[in-house]
Amino acid sequence: MMPVLLAGIPVLLGLLALYVVYRICFWQFRPGYTEERVEYYTPSGEAYEPYREVIEKGIHAVMDAKEYEMVEVISQDGLTLSGRYYHRKEGAPLVIFMHGYKGNFYRDGNGIFSFSRRYGFNVLLVHQRAHGCSEGKTITFGIKERYDCKTWAEYAAGRFGADQKILISGLSMGAATVMMAADVGLPEQVKGIMADCGFSSPKEILCSVMERLKLPSKLMYPMAKLAARLYGGFDLEEASAVESLRNCTVPVLLIHGEGDDFVPSWMSVKCREACASDCRLLLVPGIGHGMSYCHGPREYEAEMERFFLKTLGVRPIS
Repeated sequence: MMPVLLAGIPVLLGLLALYVVYRICFWQFRPGYTEERVEYYTPSGEAYEPYREVIEKGIHAVMDAKEYEMVEVISQDGLTLSGRYYHRKEGAPLVIFMHGYKGNFYRDGNGIFSFSRRYGFNVLLVHQRAHGCSEGKTITFGIKERYDCKTWAEYAAGRFGADQKILISGLSMGAATVMMAADVGLPEQVKGIMADCGFSSPKEILCSVMERLKLPSKLMYPMAKLAARLYGGFDLEEASAVESLRNCTVPVLLIHGEGDDFVPSWMSVKCREACASDCRLLLVPGIGHGMSYCHGPREYEAEMERFFLKTLGVRPIS
């Protein structure tokens, strides 16, 4: 009996190690989170400090806007997902926004929110699964979130009708999510995809972060992949932005700061090269992760205006 027990110790230690990896990389659970208990933070570091005031102002613009409706959908795997719908004008285009990894739409989406509201578009800001008011405990780096994006688009198409024009957009993991949704059968009302500093695949972003942290990705990534499968119930290599964009049929706008040391800008370059549809990439010199709008809102908005005209056939009118 004792040799059998001793032989089982390495297995138990291995399973424990994998669970620790799962908790670090993929797990997030915030019981009791409500719209009345908003939690947000501004990123820290030298790259973000010059934009702190702009970020804070944008966050409060979203938080202080009272004319919203809380909406919910049920994901394909049974989770209740939550979002805020801001109605500006009947028949106006709708922008659906997906925020980033362990982020929120108050911070990540305030640029697209301010632009869309100013120019008369309706906006749906989504709490991604395992974030905010949405259910779930596991973040899947876009693998399951891409189907959540489809569910939100189907909700909007069903609610607003056949003539509704929809743009799906996201930042960081949210950007990867909307790109990975390109080939999951989005409703025909979706006319374009806008992705700011998205990663090319879950594998490549995890390996990139591991290497930046001086961790051996050749050892750690297989552990992360196994942990995701064992405790999260998903395959990290089931899908990628690059592969999904090979089947994309709507125009795509990619934006990325060339100084991004979290999601390297070469990932957006790789996505553009793979995209089968009309795809434009705006690279912003020297700018860090998710800061392109804060750094140059006029250039950013000029790109968005051109993209809205191309995809929706309308010029923004304030």
